[in-house]
Amino acid sequence: MDEKTLVHQISTLVDDEHKLRTQLQQGKITEQEEHDRLRLIEEQLDQLWDLMRRRRAAKLQGVAPDEVEAHSIDEVEHYLQ
Repeated sequence: MDEKTLVHQISTLVDDEHKLRTQLQQGKITEQEEHDRLRLIEEQLDQLWDLMRRRRAAKLQGVAPDEVEAHSIDEVEHYLQ
């Protein structure tokens, strides 16, 4: 996955996030539905941002960014800070 595709996927997920908030305000979904769906979107965003950062770091180190694979959502969500 190239950076352009990553940026597009991130943008799409951010748009989805905004749509969910609007749907909640309009009463089309419940708070629990919004919460559950937002959690999934946020996890996917974290995974994509992680991949983009690692691809950029690889490129700076002279490694082909395409060799970098996405970490699982579970792994990304449990990184130690």
